[in-house]
Amino acid sequence: MTGERRRPRPFQTSASILALGLALGLSLSLSLAGCVSTPRPTPDTRLPAAYEAPAGTALPRASLDRWWTTFNDPLLTRLIETALEKAPDARSAAAVLDEARAVRRGQIRQIYIPGTPLTGSAKKTHTEILDSSGAAGFTQGGDSEAYAANFDVSWELDLFGRKRAALGVVNNDLAAARFAYEGARASLAANVAQSYFEARGLAVQLDDARQTERINASLRDFSVKKANAGLIATSESDRAESDLAGTQARVANLEAQLATSRRSLLILVGRGIDSVGSLTVTPVLDAAPPVPATIPGDLLGRRPDIREAQARLASASGNLKINELALLPTFNLTPGVGLSKSVSPSFPFAGGGGGSGQTSTTSSAWSIGANVSIPVLNIPALLADIDAQNARTQQAAIAYERSVQTAYGEAENAMVQLAADQRRVTLLTAGEARAERAYTANRKGYGLGLIDLTTTLQAEQSWRAARTALTGARTDALLHAVQTYKALGGGWSPDAPASPQGSSTQGSSIQVSPTQVSPK
Repeated sequence: MTGERRRPRPFQTSASILALGLALGLSLSLSLAGCVSTPRPTPDTRLPAAYEAPAGTALPRASLDRWWTTFNDPLLTRLIETALEKAPDARSAAAVLDEARAVRRGQIRQIYIPGTPLTGSAKKTHTEILDSSGAAGFTQGGDSEAYAANFDVSWELDLFGRKRAALGVVNNDLAAARFAYEGARASLAANVAQSYFEARGLAVQLDDARQTERINASLRDFSVKKANAGLIATSESDRAESDLAGTQARVANLEAQLATSRRSLLILVGRGIDSVGSLTVTPVLDAAPPVPATIPGDLLGRRPDIREAQARLASASGNLKINELALLPTFNLTPGVGLSKSVSPSFPFAGGGGGSGQTSTTSSAWSIGANVSIPVLNIPALLADIDAQNARTQQAAIAYERSVQTAYGEAENAMVQLAADQRRVTLLTAGEARAERAYTANRKGYGLGLIDLTTTLQAEQSWRAARTALTGARTDALLHAVQTYKALGGGWSPDAPASPQGSSTQGSSIQVSPTQVSPK
């Protein structure tokens, strides 16, 4: 007798098809993940070995961290330190950094700690027996209660490094925020210094204008006396009166400009409610300090905007890796525990005696399981996400490259301008001294009646023009010195972690150490 062929049971066939589908999906996901490894962009960060600008002076490294102290101006130092503590720009930058730190804490929690809540329920039911005739056995009525609590967790196993890649992105985002914070503070310090030197330049111009007003008033008085005595024509006294009026108008204009500049400076440092008189600006312009000797390669470590662009590129590369890993299966552990309790009244017999009572039932259960998710049908969308993130990574690489080239251009241009200003100051200082000697000689000759008023006024105008040019050159030299220190990455310490003053995160143990993804 031949053997009878058994047909497979339905559930066995379904299980076989499911296992085959999982195997095919897993194989497809792994093959695609291995094929879509996108090459990372390599930004061009090459720089010349040296600047074409004149070489600077060898100074200690710390002179860049707090470059404003090299100007030897106590008022400038106080203004910058006040601005870094109280200015709206500084406090706003600190708040942005606090936000980035809080976001990082929340993202790390989402990466490593499941967000499944503890759920519970309670229910109370009241039952009334309206008709129990003919009933046999137990009859229940009255109040019944039911309680339940469940805690189910889904924990992803990091078999392919998805969580490690996400942590790298989070760290680089925080690093970029930290460098943006440092860049904002460095820009604030430079803006305060520039505004301060502009105000001092106006103060010097105002002092020169007042001296010119005094000289022109003396010339006017002297010419009026000579005209009344019939020694000169009255037209000369009228001309002297006109020159005095022009000088007085210039004094009034410079006074208004200086008051406006002082108010703007007070607002910039966070002292906007103080009176203008509380800020004393000395009408003196000192020589610009020497610029430290640096090499272009130092910009890559000193400029906060370059460091920020580098962190943005690393974050974009990390997101690209996360998108590539999304093609791989996801394995989750699903442990759970639950507790339930029900309380209900009970009566022994319908219509019978014997009293009543309550029945209580308490049960607990636990479970553990695992599931796997294979993105078979989502593959086209995931591949599109990879292409889009690859384009964003290319943009970040281009932005990094542009920041490097821009930093080099700003540094070299600032040093070239500063060197030219220093030469201008040297030449104009000598010219101003000669113009002053010429005016003094003409003034004495006019008093002795040897030189006419026109020649004397021309000598005075030449001296005034030389003083104005010298003041402008000294102001430009100081402003370009500030720009040079800023362009070289001064105003912060790259080795010190950021801890904004007055910040709620001050004293936090978070150390910003970005995990840079190698852009290869």
